[in-house]
Amino acid sequence: MKPPTNMTRIVNRTRYDVSKAELLAGDDYWDGHNFERSGRQRFLYRTPRGNYFTVNLSQWQGEQDTLEPVDIDDAVLLYEGPLSEHRVEYEAAFPDVEVMDA
Repeated sequence: MKPPTNMTRIVNRTRYDVSKAELLAGDDYWDGHNFERSGRQRFLYRTPRGNYFTVNLSQWQGEQDTLEPVDIDDAVLLYEGPLSEHRVEYEAAFPDVEVMDA
């Protein structure tokens, strides 16, 4: 599955639109056979106003694709964790997050 190019949802009077947002990361890596992970994939986006959301795609009958807003803390956890295919560098994905050296 590829990231969607046309998906919109309004949540709490805020419009989330993948065509106007930047794709930051996904779990769509090539494993030698395909890009699908058990028939599901997730992608992380940031809107021009700095809001984050995920798009969850499914190939399973009875499941629907979803678009869900996430706060910055959850977005960082997804980026640093399961969404390992980064489209942009950390600093570009989270310009307001300070990264400290260990």
